[in-house]
Amino acid sequence: MAGSLYRPLEAGLVALKLGLTSFGGPIAHIGYFRREYVERKGWLTDEAFGELTALCQFLPGPASSQLGIAIGIRRAGMLGGIAAWLGFTLPSALLLVFFAIAMNGHDYTDAGWLHGLKLAAVAVVAQAVWSMGRTLAPDRPRIAMAVATASIALLWPGALGQIVPLLLCGIVGAYLLQPGAASKTESFHSGMKSWTATLCLILFVLLLIALPLLAAWHDNVRLQLADIGYRAGSLVFGGGHVVLPMLHEETTGLGLVSDQQFLAGYGATQAVPGPLFTFSAYIGAVSASGTEGLLRAAIMLVSIFLPSYLIVAGVLPYWTRLSAHRRTRAFVGGVNAAVVGLLLAALYSPVFSSTVATATDFVIVLIGFVLLANWRCPPWLIVLLAAVIGWIVYS
Repeated sequence: MAGSLYRPLEAGLVALKLGLTSFGGPIAHIGYFRREYVERKGWLTDEAFGELTALCQFLPGPASSQLGIAIGIRRAGMLGGIAAWLGFTLPSALLLVFFAIAMNGHDYTDAGWLHGLKLAAVAVVAQAVWSMGRTLAPDRPRIAMAVATASIALLWPGALGQIVPLLLCGIVGAYLLQPGAASKTESFHSGMKSWTATLCLILFVLLLIALPLLAAWHDNVRLQLADIGYRAGSLVFGGGHVVLPMLHEETTGLGLVSDQQFLAGYGATQAVPGPLFTFSAYIGAVSASGTEGLLRAAIMLVSIFLPSYLIVAGVLPYWTRLSAHRRTRAFVGGVNAAVVGLLLAALYSPVFSSTVATATDFVIVLIGFVLLANWRCPPWLIVLLAAVIGWIVYS
């Protein structure tokens, strides 16, 4: 029994180290993962690591967390995937829950440092749009897809305004884009049996259908949060920044959090290590006080990451064949262009429109953007600087 638990425990402890030290967002996380899992531990070859990275870029949800889950499953089975997720996720989730408790216990309506956090969020999202746009929409057809997606998302608020252009761009990309050649990757054993993988995919689809129906039928805040988190984790491509518009639309629309609480938490998320999707724990915790807030934080955290676990476990055994399919890669190219459009729409509303009101605001955002995009400063440093500047300028 002890031997059967050693590998999951080992996977969890290695992931915990990464969860405590991995700053900089999903792309930076992948670099940390490679150093730890390929160079230091030798759990994967470079070829297998590249294969898993390609899989996680293809799937909806948080790419770095999915990569950690996939490596955990490959190393120690289903328990290894759970342990890897817990280790990588809990440090930032706990820090954000503590921040939410502090927000709930005091009135920070006019706090200058809080406005600074919101301005930092504008700079971080703007840099993400710039960086992802150059990578994922490098030519005229994909720029057009990004602009069309942003326009639809802004003029058609709600989940459908995001999902429909994602699917349309994927379909258009599958038939019009010329994907790069499939990389030659190592065929590897995923550690998953096919029947287990199939059950995971079935459960993923059932929950995606059942949770919205249950939330509409039963007026229960916890059930609504579970539905919001699960749909966000299931339907959002492009990582943590792109989940912003869906979570904002759903949570502020229900009156669970205010715009100020939402953007302050998003700014604080940039200052902690680990995955950006742990922002969901903050939303749950700040929406209520005491034990109820902690329970809501746990519901949001589990529900937003559960789709990633089910999808990774379900697709992992079949990925080698799927990734070689030309039209699949072209579909992903179209979806990635649409992701840039969603992030561009989120940059305008709610991030910019609800935060930048004066020339001073814009100057602070502009300086933060330049430090991120040209000076390569880490996001957590920009957040701390913006909080201090906000405290000095606006208090």
